[in-house]
Amino acid sequence: MNTNNKVLKLFLTFLKIGAFTFGGGYAMIPLIHREAAEKNNWVTDEEIIEMLAISESTPGPIAINSATFVGYKVAGFWGAAFATLGVIIPSLVIITVIAFFLRSFSEYKAVRYAFTGIRAGVAALVIRAFITMSKKCPKNILAYIFVLTAFVLVTFFDISAVLIIACGGAAGLILTFAFSGKGEGK
Repeated sequence: MNTNNKVLKLFLTFLKIGAFTFGGGYAMIPLIHREAAEKNNWVTDEEIIEMLAISESTPGPIAINSATFVGYKVAGFWGAAFATLGVIIPSLVIITVIAFFLRSFSEYKAVRYAFTGIRAGVAALVIRAFITMSKKCPKNILAYIFVLTAFVLVTFFDISAVLIIACGGAAGLILTFAFSGKGEGK
């Protein structure tokens, strides 16, 4: 497949993901995984985990960062640009329409109930993404301690997730160097 076709496919794929996902970036994770890793084989499961770590720890929405990551890996600069554009356009259009009709739109009881249902569906998608990704992560006592500690700090102490990710990455690097001697081991 030539570069133009790859760029077009990236754009259309991320346009679809952006158009049919409600609830933000975390709700998009299962769709990004299915489209980028399972369906198109653009990235591996391990790269999805790395993508999420990078996307969460860099400025900007996780969906945009993820689209940029996948797009760049598949087709370089133009892949990143068009994958990012694809994931942004649906939200931009929807927000523009909602802003135009906001006052009358939010008064409908059916709309409020629909958003309650959407939030429940988003919660299910986020839980599914957590379960799927946790199956791919290391299974050892240290990993479980990291996860539990991060959860407690973010949930109960309202510490920034970015700070937790940065500290977790630093701790992982330190442990890698400590146990391998030079940091070259896997």
